[in-house]
Amino acid sequence: MAPAKLITRRKWTDERGNLYEIVLWKVERNTRHPEGVRYRLAFIRAGEEAPAVLYDNHHPKGHHRHIGGRQAPYAFVTARRLVADFLADARVSAGEVK
Repeated sequence: MAPAKLITRRKWTDERGNLYEIVLWKVERNTRHPEGVRYRLAFIRAGEEAPAVLYDNHHPKGHHRHIGGRQAPYAFVTARRLVADFLADARVSAGEVK
């Protein structure tokens, strides 16, 4: 099995002190990662330790997201869509969108 290749790793803090982290790897297509991508995207509100929004696709759960303490499946389409969906959920969690 070929090693994972980092696609992107970006971590930043917004003006409110909220932390965002996006990490994507290209991996060999297999039963665990049929799309050939592995990821972890996290949004942590300022002053908190646990992510308010977390998207990941670890085995055996596959594509899923955690929002406000609840976990739900995530319908992965593309990496670009994944990042857009994550940022939209993070904006809602940050109180930017009602």
